[in-house]
Amino acid sequence: MSSQTLIVLTTCATAAEAESLAAALVEERLAACVNAIGNVVSTYRWQGAVQQERENLLVIKTTEDRFAALERAIKERSSYDLPEVIAIPVQAGSARYLEWVRSAVTGG
Repeated sequence: MSSQTLIVLTTCATAAEAESLAAALVEERLAACVNAIGNVVSTYRWQGAVQQERENLLVIKTTEDRFAALERAIKERSSYDLPEVIAIPVQAGSARYLEWVRSAVTGG
């Protein structure tokens, strides 16, 4: 198992969906912390047309070993046909904070 810290990004259609998903991810120890940023304007191409929607962006702190379960949880709970799930490895950070992230998702 890898303890590499990841930042995972996903979007939700509504604030209520974002709040519910964030709570579930932390409760299930799939994430140490989730920041919800509301009223994000996303511009993207979908089904051949450029779309623009207001969404809620979740910034999720987790570890590489929890990623597969986190991705499944996002896909199961998302109202989107194709939910965004992008993981960015954390190259550096406060050692105490990164240890807290690892501990929070493992229960250690």
